[in-house]
Amino acid sequence: MSTTFTVDFFCSVDGYGSAVNWPGYWGKEGPEVREDRVRTFAQDQVLVFGATTFRLFREFVVEYDEPYYARMNELPKIVFSSTLEEPLGWQNSTVLDEDAVAAIERLKRTTDVPMRSHGSISLNRALLAAGLVDRLEIMMFPAVTGRAGREALLHGGAELDLELVESTVLDGRTQKLVYVPHLHGEVPEGVGPRRRTA
Repeated sequence: MSTTFTVDFFCSVDGYGSAVNWPGYWGKEGPEVREDRVRTFAQDQVLVFGATTFRLFREFVVEYDEPYYARMNELPKIVFSSTLEEPLGWQNSTVLDEDAVAAIERLKRTTDVPMRSHGSISLNRALLAAGLVDRLEIMMFPAVTGRAGREALLHGGAELDLELVESTVLDGRTQKLVYVPHLHGEVPEGVGPRRRTA
């Protein structure tokens, strides 16, 4: 028995997950982006969160009316936290006060239900570094947030080689890129620019 773990990340072209004074989706959402979200969360899966993202989403699903939020409410959720306590304030949620890397490694071996984590920067950076992420789905919106950008998943994290398995343009402007990540190892000989020979 085994399953897959997907990291699902929204970002600007410069790799930031959010930005000061920019709205959700960077104001670039469209019907195809929303339809993609509906399809994504319609699948049977367990949602995995760090405590900060969990707290944000349990508020978002009450305050905002996105077409996939009802499904997020229905799906089982795990949140890694040493500070959150029951009741968690979001239905179908379980808190795990343990090391996330060890827990995800165990869960991947003992369940066949796919797992997905959206946001949760520090959690997913650790899981990528541990080689536990099977798919990295990046929704890249057409914006450069520059100095306003924050919450960059890949800045300062592990070095990765990415195998592109899917590429889709949504609403004619937003790129969805799906990769299989591999921890970067030694660079093979003979790659890169070649020096001139006399």
